[in-house]
Formats: sequence, structure tokens, C-alpha cells
Amino acid sequence: MRGRGAPAEALERVGGLVVLLEPWRDQEDNGPAEAAEQVRQSAAALGRRVVDDIEQAAGLGYDRMGQAVRNLFECLSMGEEGARLSLRAGENPNSTMRPA
Repeated sequence: MRGRGAPAEALERVGGLVVLLEPWRDQEDNGPAEAAEQVRQSAAALGRRVVDDIEQAAGLGYDRMGQAVRNLFECLSMGEEGARLSLRAGENPNSTMRPA
């Protein structure tokens, strides 16, 4: 989030996403299936809450923010949900980066 006008809770959730995903960043595979699934579901839940925060705070949503949301969910193997949520986070529906 740009930080201007972002509620403290929203920034904490974004920070929580970073902390949650950091240990997985440089792995070549997904690690143990049960642990990976737990992190995937937790990250998705945090991502959904962040989108709610973006919608509730005026002026936070914009094209790059929406793209970041979509990319997060694509990395979590939840691309269809990410494509929907990205629009709520401000992604331009006519963006050439959006899936067809």
C-alpha cells in the first residue's frame, strides 16, 4: 500500500503477509505438502482481508495494487480468485496484463 491514509491494521496485515511468505521465497519447491497448504491458506486469508482494507479506505486501490493482488493469488495457485480480487483492489479491467 502506498501508506497514505492506509489504516494501521491494513499495514500490519501486509507486513504479516511478508513475514508469512518470506521463509518460502527462495525455495525451489513447495516444501512439505501439509505445511505449504497451511501457509497458502493463511496467505490467501490475509490477502482477502487486505483487499477488504483497500476497498474500505478511499484512494488506496489503483492499477498496480490490483496487479500485485492478482500476482499474489497466482503464486498461491488461486489465479481465478486473484483475477476477481484484483479488480476490487483497483486493477484496470482493460489492462493488457489481465488474463483473457
